[in-house]
Amino acid sequence: MTAAERREQITAGIVARTGITEAMIEQLVHAFYAKVRKDPMIGPVFETRISNWEPHLAQMCAFWSSVALMTGRYHGTPMVKHMPLPIDAAHFDRWLELFEATAAELCPPDAAAHFIDRARRIASSLEMGVASGQGVMLAVDERYRRSEAGAVQ
Repeated sequence: MTAAERREQITAGIVARTGITEAMIEQLVHAFYAKVRKDPMIGPVFETRISNWEPHLAQMCAFWSSVALMTGRYHGTPMVKHMPLPIDAAHFDRWLELFEATAAELCPPDAAAHFIDRARRIASSLEMGVASGQGVMLAVDERYRRSEAGAVQ
């Protein structure tokens, strides 16, 4: 079996278990980022960095296709993009809150659970990367917090 055939087999298994489709991913991504853009905490982080939302949304659809369905459509470097951002645990918590609510609203339970599980892993990984980028090594279950002056608490 080739790598491409193996990937297709894995994707088909996920689709069979969860019902996730590319159309569902697109609906989830667009609805989620509509909430993000209006959010007083995380909206400004995005708005100062994204001037043209259509390419970003297309990239996020490819990202979630790769994450949720193992399609391999995304070829970016999310850690590198997130490390310099002025964000901490509170931002990741809010991102997850909005994502989880959107997934629960739009997706069948098995699909929502699949998306949410992956979102939690992504948030944890990115939070550790952001902390590391600021010279902070987090202990197990430790969260990254910036003080108002920009230092870590």
